[in-house]
Amino acid sequence: MNQLPNAEIIIIGGGAVGCGAAYALARAGRTDILLIERADDVGQVTTSQGAGLCGQVRDSAARIKLAMHSVSVFRELQQSDVKPDWHEVGSLRIALSEKRVEEFRGLKRAADDAGLEAHLVDNTEAKRRWPLMDFTPARSVLWCPSDGWMTPRCVTRSYERACERMGARFATSTDVEEIIVKNGRVTAVKTNRGAAECKYVINAAGAHAYHIAKLAGLELPIVPVRHEYYITVPMPGLAPDLPCFRIPELRLYGRVRDGGLLLGGWEPRSRHLDPRSFPLSGEPAGVEADWDVLDGFEKSLAQLFPGAKGLEKSFVGKGWPTFTPDGRFIIGESCRVKGFVMAGGCNAHGISGSGGIGKLLVESLLDRRPCAYVKSLSPDRFTETSWTWEAARLEAARVYETYYGV
Repeated sequence: MNQLPNAEIIIIGGGAVGCGAAYALARAGRTDILLIERADDVGQVTTSQGAGLCGQVRDSAARIKLAMHSVSVFRELQQSDVKPDWHEVGSLRIALSEKRVEEFRGLKRAADDAGLEAHLVDNTEAKRRWPLMDFTPARSVLWCPSDGWMTPRCVTRSYERACERMGARFATSTDVEEIIVKNGRVTAVKTNRGAAECKYVINAAGAHAYHIAKLAGLELPIVPVRHEYYITVPMPGLAPDLPCFRIPELRLYGRVRDGGLLLGGWEPRSRHLDPRSFPLSGEPAGVEADWDVLDGFEKSLAQLFPGAKGLEKSFVGKGWPTFTPDGRFIIGESCRVKGFVMAGGCNAHGISGSGGIGKLLVESLLDRRPCAYVKSLSPDRFTETSWTWEAARLEAARVYETYYGV
């Protein structure tokens, strides 16, 4: 292997977040970038396990605009020669209770404030858009025409190609061993291929973000939580242009994939890990398909989509996305170690939110007056306060378990 080059910015982690960060920085004119990834290609680890849905409807205009920026990035990349496989098929969000109906009205108002097109549609219109679904139990349906899905591995490859064209460099099959800090500032990253000097290190290491932060002397509550979905064999009537769907009361989301149904959900009693239980050189515990959980997803969906019951399952997606105790990203430079910058704890928004996360990262580093929202994501909120791992794990798990909470 060749010796690593020095760079102004070294990004650790070649998933969607790391590649999205490189893309955003390069677009902002900071092209002296070296991205380091332990696997032999980008997008192989947590990113490869993602379901690929991208929804923009949120409970505040600020968060919606961030998601809208991600969609604009995917649209932009879709015009390039290496595409993220972006499909703007829209999405249906289905309410089954009056309490959720009121939430949908609030989501519609937030979308209007942000300039996102969204409509409350009747069941007839919803049925026209998803003919195999039974909308009889639905009390309200929120339609967002610019939502969609992408193929996660394609997203990272698209970012990589665009970044390389702007001058960024990628080093795969490279293990980080040490963050070198002198006089309170990052100066270099030591790897199995030697050390590379830098001004900034961006930690986008996913389930290993905790370990990379520890190398810089920081303790951050970044908690891996199990998540699963399945894909069925092809089924007649599942056209590729059908919208994504979300059914919050049933904790479910889904879309068409390769002619079959991709169905995932949020478990009410999650399985989560203490990141201290595995080393930087290792991996989180393997995830075995939990058929009680997956069959529960199928049973719940059968209330609205009876045809999905009993379909043969051809694939199970499973992994350890990371969550934080307050459900917010950890983004920005540490006050304790200058030049050490976080881009982690993505709360299952790493792939779909990668464009927006890159935008936040650029603002945190390059804007002399970042907005209050960006400031609120700083790693300092954990390094400058007291917390315990026991509480942090439970709170991060609760963020997962109440993902669709009102």
